[in-house]
Amino acid sequence: MKAAVIPVIVEQHAEEAAFLWILRSHAVHAPHYKLKDLAKLDNRVEGHLDGLRIAGDDGWKRVERALAIGEAGEVFAAAVLALESRNPDQLQPILETVEKNPESDRGLISALGWLEPPKLAGTVKAWLLSDSVQQKQFGIAACAAHRVNPGRALDAALLDEQSSPGLIAAALRTAGQLRRKDLLHAVRRHLSAEDEAIRFWAAWSSILLGDVGAALDCMKSLVVTGTRFRGRALGILLRWMDRDSAVRWLKSMARYPQWHRDLVTGAGILGDSFYVPWLIKQMEIPVFARPAGEAFSQITGVDIAYEDLDGERPEGFESGPTENPEDEDVAMDPDEDLPWPDPEKILGWWERNGARFPPGHRYLWGGPITVEQCRTVLLEGYQRQRAAAALELARMQSGSPLFETCAPGGRQQMHLLAMSGGR
Repeated sequence: MKAAVIPVIVEQHAEEAAFLWILRSHAVHAPHYKLKDLAKLDNRVEGHLDGLRIAGDDGWKRVERALAIGEAGEVFAAAVLALESRNPDQLQPILETVEKNPESDRGLISALGWLEPPKLAGTVKAWLLSDSVQQKQFGIAACAAHRVNPGRALDAALLDEQSSPGLIAAALRTAGQLRRKDLLHAVRRHLSAEDEAIRFWAAWSSILLGDVGAALDCMKSLVVTGTRFRGRALGILLRWMDRDSAVRWLKSMARYPQWHRDLVTGAGILGDSFYVPWLIKQMEIPVFARPAGEAFSQITGVDIAYEDLDGERPEGFESGPTENPEDEDVAMDPDEDLPWPDPEKILGWWERNGARFPPGHRYLWGGPITVEQCRTVLLEGYQRQRAAAALELARMQSGSPLFETCAPGGRQQMHLLAMSGGR
């Protein structure tokens, strides 16, 4: 006997699945989420997806109607159900929604990473063989999410002169994530592309594939011109440059006030305790205080809030959108989830513990950067620290795929960590 479906409950499951996915999309890049926190959030998302599954056709009809909103969260919820059904008629409105609202493709790509590979096999294979550029792109994205080689479809996307910019960028990123060194020549061809995304992912993957020369120059250009890839570019640039070159380059940045924030972030990426006293000085400047605290934590492993080394928000300091209707700056505060460090308390901690961090070495989360330390950070660190550990691990293990810190935390990431030898 079929259980009665209560419309208001189905409505709640659909709304919560979409809303919690939005929270999750921020959490995977947040400075205050650990793997265990991500796993708890994933369980909440999965609970509402289960409610929609149990509702059967009523659940599908509800998420299908919500596609009219055109947002990524609604696309994610609908895509999970449609992909599990293997029903092309259910997938079609999702593909149409993404085509009309390109920014919502994040929801579909996330759904492809959410589901276990056996549930995707037939659909992804068909997409990779499709004549549709859109379907090829999502097929490659699905393979990348699960670190599965798309085979000839990836080769063709990189070599086809008629490929769309979106497909080329996705293929370039996937080549680097999978460490497909056989595609290095095809990747390098795109280093001088006019499209910014193509140029960035070509440089990013060239570096991961072991060819750093021209790619590092490309990354420097992306940092200093202030593109949307600036943060990612800085993160990989300073890790693959030799230390002396990286130090000289940071010194050259210090002459330009507009790059001061990048200088603070860069000190944390380099991980040399030589920069710690300078970072503590930056904590006295409100606009740089929180990123300086994050850089300090990345080097030393200190949890500023947990160890009571934080202070109060400076009086009169404003960041993010204001209530002034004439203020055209509506950008969110990039440091919103970071604690405010107390410079005096931090200095006291450093005076007591600094001897444990001799300068001239690179540290991550309180320890020298080794394979074992990176695995420890992947298990226990915060998401931004975990992303840093994934890159450091890739730098030391040139043949291994890049670890995916955005994958479902309770299942795939724990499995990947076990497979890689994590504790």
